[in-house]
Amino acid sequence: MSAVDVPAAISRAHHEEWARIVASLTRRFGDLDIAEEAAAEAFATAVQRWPADGVPPSPGAWLTTTASRKAIDRIRRENKRDDKQKEARLLYDDDPPEPLGAIDDERLRLIFTCCHPALAMETRVALTLRMVAGLTVPEIARAFLVQQTAMEQRITRAKAKIKVARIPYRVPSAEDLPARISGVLAVLFLVFNEGYLATGPDTDPVRHDLTAEAIRLTRLIRTLLPQDGEVAGLLALMVLIEARRVARISATGELVTLDEQDRSTWDAALIAEGHQLVRERLAAEVPPGRYQILAAINAVHTSARNVRATDWSQVVALYDQLVRLDPSPIVALNRAIAVAELDGPEVALAAIDRLEPRLDGYYLYHATRADLLRRLGRGQQSRAAYDAAIGLAGNPAEIAHLTRRRDQLG
Repeated sequence: MSAVDVPAAISRAHHEEWARIVASLTRRFGDLDIAEEAAAEAFATAVQRWPADGVPPSPGAWLTTTASRKAIDRIRRENKRDDKQKEARLLYDDDPPEPLGAIDDERLRLIFTCCHPALAMETRVALTLRMVAGLTVPEIARAFLVQQTAMEQRITRAKAKIKVARIPYRVPSAEDLPARISGVLAVLFLVFNEGYLATGPDTDPVRHDLTAEAIRLTRLIRTLLPQDGEVAGLLALMVLIEARRVARISATGELVTLDEQDRSTWDAALIAEGHQLVRERLAAEVPPGRYQILAAINAVHTSARNVRATDWSQVVALYDQLVRLDPSPIVALNRAIAVAELDGPEVALAAIDRLEPRLDGYYLYHATRADLLRRLGRGQQSRAAYDAAIGLAGNPAEIAHLTRRRDQLG
């Protein structure tokens, strides 16, 4: 393999192996801090050695072995294992992994550990993005709109709390699952969203590794809770969004909005799966939760042959349901976008302007205003709104799209 290919191999290994390595080390050593540091050191060693030695035949195995040695070295340095028998067990990990919970998947156990209810919701999300998804602390800080040092402290405190409280590394028992599942679903949706439109300026605009891992874990959770409507709803929502992935970025790296996408490139199998899940939940005749409503909205969009054929009245009606469950300004913003198609941009703009006190720092608020002002022929105001959106956006594909729209104003 040429030297040019080594960075790509390391990047691919990080995407594919990070969560497995961290989960394996957590099982073996029982310490998230050691697991994360050793995994990071293993990848740093790969950066140093692979250009000269070549990429190993099994990168994941090489990284896991290297990370395990790094972890043992750290434990020895800190004198945490003075018992010779325990040290021998560190060197020879012959015990098979203990199957815990209904599904023996180490990454699933890791996510339930990171999403323990003893942790605040924002902390659960940050810890999961770091430990399971492998995002860097700067990437997570940008996603939360906080300083990097503050995010580092939050993650460090979370790992310490897990250790001190002896939070178990396992999938919860069947009777505990329902109480734990809503927090896990919220985290998985945020992981998916980070992949759907990555916040980092130096990352790919769409991170398929994150969306695929979020979908994989949601499928596992659905195996645990096949009758849970919100699990099915989240899975439907994810696959319906993922179905449009290849159409969302142009050949020049620009975001392609829903109205401009080539719908013939959408993944028909994923759309069929999503529609089937939505129909199953409708047939259950149980009041839907947030994810089920969002999935139904996406089912309407993916049922239309083009944007003009979309049943916008149905979309607005579904958003009306969602507002009653989740009266957040983000939901209100998305509802207004649908209202613009049904009642016109002026009505939608009035609704969006009322959200300014709560959404002034959110780039999609300004991007939506810019588009509505453009449609109303108010070019100068539209340009100012585009400038505000570009200044707040972190995704390069999004910035390229907003810049082109702004420059088309003349």
